[in-house]
Amino acid sequence: MTDLTYFRDANRSRVTAAGIDTFRYERVTGRLDALDEWTPAFVRTARECLAEAENAAGPVSAGDAYREAALWFHFAAILPDPDALAAEAEADRALERAFALLEPTAERVTGADFTGWLRRPATPGRAPLAVVVPGMDSSKEEFTPVGDALLRRGLAVLAIDGPGQGALATAGRLEPDYHEVVGRALDAVSGRDDVDADNAGVIGLSLGGFYAAVTAAREPRVRAAATVSGPYRLTWDDTPAFVHATLTLRAGGERAARAFAGRVDLAGTAAGIGVPLLVVEGGTDVIPGVVNGAPLAAEAPRGSYLLVPEGDHLVGNVRHRWLPAAADHLANGLSGPAAP
Repeated sequence: MTDLTYFRDANRSRVTAAGIDTFRYERVTGRLDALDEWTPAFVRTARECLAEAENAAGPVSAGDAYREAALWFHFAAILPDPDALAAEAEADRALERAFALLEPTAERVTGADFTGWLRRPATPGRAPLAVVVPGMDSSKEEFTPVGDALLRRGLAVLAIDGPGQGALATAGRLEPDYHEVVGRALDAVSGRDDVDADNAGVIGLSLGGFYAAVTAAREPRVRAAATVSGPYRLTWDDTPAFVHATLTLRAGGERAARAFAGRVDLAGTAAGIGVPLLVVEGGTDVIPGVVNGAPLAAEAPRGSYLLVPEGDHLVGNVRHRWLPAAADHLANGLSGPAAP
């Protein structure tokens, strides 16, 4: 389905942009002889990070090691293998231990079909809220650096796993009506004096970009949105075997996966996105069966398009070309009065 060399190269920028040391990644993956060694090797490395945390001389070093452990556990689970998904629960626990040391004000927020972390900026007052949405095989752990950028701009951040994602990879199925998931997450933090859930933004990455676009169209509390490498449309019969296998695993079977893919189509939805929308994509991001985000930007009434010509999927190889712009877009969109 996918050979080791291609998989290692294709995920390098994704893994390192999430926070894993480049040289450690090269050492771990360079010792692999076959793709089926990926998950055990990443789990072993995650456990090495846990040991480093336990033996650390101070809480910051321990927290950093737990945060890296969370990433290794998460990336152990990106192969479409049901046995690999168990690592996502360990990623979730490691991130919890990291936040306990590095950011003790972070709060776990959980509902029937989501779980995540609410983080608040250092600035006083009631902060606008940005929801960070992962994609097909990603998770809240992977996009912690995106949350860091939003926090620095004075936004509170709620990074979630929804059905079929991260900590809920084995407890739910991918949900095309993701605006309902985000709505319940906003409900869970509404009425607080430190976070303004009625002044919310959403950023989604990869398949999460589709989720974010649907949410921007249908959730009235969302006032600004951004998508990164999000699909405008999927065509099941044309997508690669890896996408088939991953969707089949996380949607609960091939029939459900086909039905899910058929729902991933923003025609007719894009025109209903009335909030400022930034669509980011990489020029080298070409996946058969996937229509990228240019039509979304063109059809959304307040859409703008940022093409990074040398960018790959998730544009992790040149993050400086889009993350500051996307974070500023959300911060600026949530700082003014509500649109009429």
